[in-house]
Amino acid sequence: METKYHKHYSQSLGRDMEYNTYGEQGHPVLVFPSQNGRFYDYQDFDMVATLSPLIDSGKIRLICCDSIDTETWSNEGGDARQRIEQHERWYHYIMDELIPEVRRGEETFIVTGCSMGGFHAGNFFFRRPDIFDTLLALSGLYHADYFFGGYMDNLVYDNSPLHYLASMPDEHFYWDTYRHRRIICCVGQGRWEDDLLASTRRLDTLLAEKNVPHWFDYWGFDVDHDWPWWRNQIWYFMNKIV
Repeated sequence: METKYHKHYSQSLGRDMEYNTYGEQGHPVLVFPSQNGRFYDYQDFDMVATLSPLIDSGKIRLICCDSIDTETWSNEGGDARQRIEQHERWYHYIMDELIPEVRRGEETFIVTGCSMGGFHAGNFFFRRPDIFDTLLALSGLYHADYFFGGYMDNLVYDNSPLHYLASMPDEHFYWDTYRHRRIICCVGQGRWEDDLLASTRRLDTLLAEKNVPHWFDYWGFDVDHDWPWWRNQIWYFMNKIV
């Protein structure tokens, strides 16, 4: 497997940002780390090894980006506006700098992540369905008020799928785009999954009301919010996508 480390200066964030890529061919998969995670976590927790048959066969290539969650979503004692503004700068780093750097032609991406990475995957997918053709979110959360309490402004709203999807006009062209994309969300019903399960069910209901095809899979009461289960899930679903 071809593994490459990348480090480039981000104009959006005013600092160097790092990411890893795995494989040279196949459908590009953008991977977000879990909460406060790093670009190498997907490898360290054996998710890359789990997907290695698909990477080695040239079906997919992974782009594992870095997070700045400690400055944004996890920084609950910080100024709310500054936190969400910093998140938006990171969003533009991903969309305006990282994606053009790794994209080949007009190709579209699978986007995935576990836990907080699932939230990011969902948010990026629903904000930019022109770039992402498939959402595969594992144990994701889909509403920003979980991290911002009662605070809401335009940027928090723009990064809270359950809010902006509920308010999106029925005639908005994104709805038809979503209907031609693949939307897969999976969550367990075991330990540490309660909040994620509730948020996933809310998104499930909303998409059904909007007649958007989607596959939401609720795994058993023994399925915990943890890497061993995410390894099982990523292999199960990715094999059905590519």
